[in-house]
Amino acid sequence: MNASNAHRSAGAGASIAALCALAAAAAMAGDIASRATPYEHMARLEQYLMDPSAEIALARSAAPAAISAQAGVLVLKTQGYDSAVTGTNGFTCVVERSWMLPFDSPEYWNPKFRAPVCYNPAASRSVLTYTFKRTELALARDSRERILDEIRAAIARNELPSPEPGAMSYMMSRDGYLGDDQGHWHSHLMFHVPKATPATWGANLPGSPVVLDERPMPEPQTIFLVPVSHWSDGTEAPAL
Repeated sequence: MNASNAHRSAGAGASIAALCALAAAAAMAGDIASRATPYEHMARLEQYLMDPSAEIALARSAAPAAISAQAGVLVLKTQGYDSAVTGTNGFTCVVERSWMLPFDSPEYWNPKFRAPVCYNPAASRSVLTYTFKRTELALARDSRERILDEIRAAIARNELPSPEPGAMSYMMSRDGYLGDDQGHWHSHLMFHVPKATPATWGANLPGSPVVLDERPMPEPQTIFLVPVSHWSDGTEAPAL
């Protein structure tokens, strides 16, 4: 090979190497971006749906069988939540989806999110309306910004009530999935009250078992959490 050909060959090799480096950098940047905002938009609706029998079982796992076996159970369908089991004790068990998270959550549209909850009668009559409203708006494929605006407008129109006195719920399922970072989190009870300060419940104080849910939510409630030591099936749960 003469000097001219060698020079051209070296130049071509350098160009190919440069192109490969640029392609690798672009792929890495795209991969980082996809990891940073993996749930920016709503996924296909079918990804949020479940087999009805599996959904009923998961919903019931939110509370001990002594409660959930007599509770009403809702399942998510293409038009919203529908009654799958008629209850006799006033409780309602449901598997909530990711659009019940705070509006600034990076997992707001995570289709893997499954949050089994059993609401007592007071919460079923009041707090559960928040789930119905958000689900209605999400299934209409509204953006999270529009859903937040609509929730605020519904509150202004008094369409979303404050929690009734005594409203509480069970989240004791070991099979829930509360996000990619949380997994099934901790077994706990939730107490839903009209907007309140931590001091009214002694929340977040040293030695207090009461934890204030500090996530920003527009609905007219404050949630106090009380972790418990076992899952709904009676097995030991990790401490908070």
